[in-house]
Amino acid sequence: MVTILDTTAPGPAKAEAKRVRHPEKQKRPDTEVKRKPEWIRVKAPNSKGYQETRSIVKENNLVTVCEEAGCPNIGECWDKKHATFMIMGEICTRACAFCNVITGKPNALDMNEPYNVAKAVKQMGLQHVVITSVDRDDLDDGGAEHFEKVIRSIRAASPGTTIEILTPDFLRKPGALERVVAAKPDVFNHNLETVPGNYLTVRPGARYFHSLRLLQRVKELDPSMFTKSGIMVGLGEERNEVLQLMDDLRSADVDFMTIGQYLQPTRKHHEVMKFVTPDEFKSYEKIAYTKGFLMVSSSPLTRSSHHAGDDFARLKANRDARAAATVSKN
Repeated sequence: MVTILDTTAPGPAKAEAKRVRHPEKQKRPDTEVKRKPEWIRVKAPNSKGYQETRSIVKENNLVTVCEEAGCPNIGECWDKKHATFMIMGEICTRACAFCNVITGKPNALDMNEPYNVAKAVKQMGLQHVVITSVDRDDLDDGGAEHFEKVIRSIRAASPGTTIEILTPDFLRKPGALERVVAAKPDVFNHNLETVPGNYLTVRPGARYFHSLRLLQRVKELDPSMFTKSGIMVGLGEERNEVLQLMDDLRSADVDFMTIGQYLQPTRKHHEVMKFVTPDEFKSYEKIAYTKGFLMVSSSPLTRSSHHAGDDFARLKANRDARAAATVSKN
């Protein structure tokens, strides 16, 4: 799930304004929310394009991770009619220390959601769409069938649209991954989120090597499918840990890596341990390319689905160029 974000304002869940978004965090001590440096600040969204996108989202009764997780790029993306749809509701069964999505007992699945997402994709004229979801540990298949229905509905309504999915880890959901891959998304994204040494405090409900294996398994099932993963920095990780994580992703044959700055949603969330400088992000990008990634996006405001359409075009071009170079070399 896309989760390196920065706000406390709920999106479509306004009707439940009195709901405690993170009941599991209420007894945690407050941590300092550090002042963001100049290179992280963005303008408040208020453009005509933003308002039009917002209307389409509301009209189709949809949830976006842009709102729920508070993405700082929402103004830029929605102005261009780019939105990341978050399926299966706005309530997550996990309780990650960094995430601002509501936690608790989810509602029943909306059986009209696949149709509504496809309708919105067509209305917005999207050439590339990103579909993510909350974790649904309460469902036998973790929501795999619902992902499949959404993908197939978009294909039927807008056959020219390329589809990128950002999935949960499907932990202890045998057969779920295989079902989603069989639906043939163009890009399969699953975020590692942070280095393995941080999992107990940052992502306690997940398992690092399970997530890594998930990405590797996608390539085994469909070698032609692009795979992608992202992490946040500023959570107390060491530089060498990030470089080792890059090697782990390459061992799993992951094509595309994103690296962005963690921003603390509230005083109850994990604190920002460091604001990584733009130069450090650029250094990570250069190193990642030397390790063999087809695409790398590394900057303070990088998010999993930011510029996803443009990046997908570059990803394809880079793979074609690499294949051509291999042929000429032989």
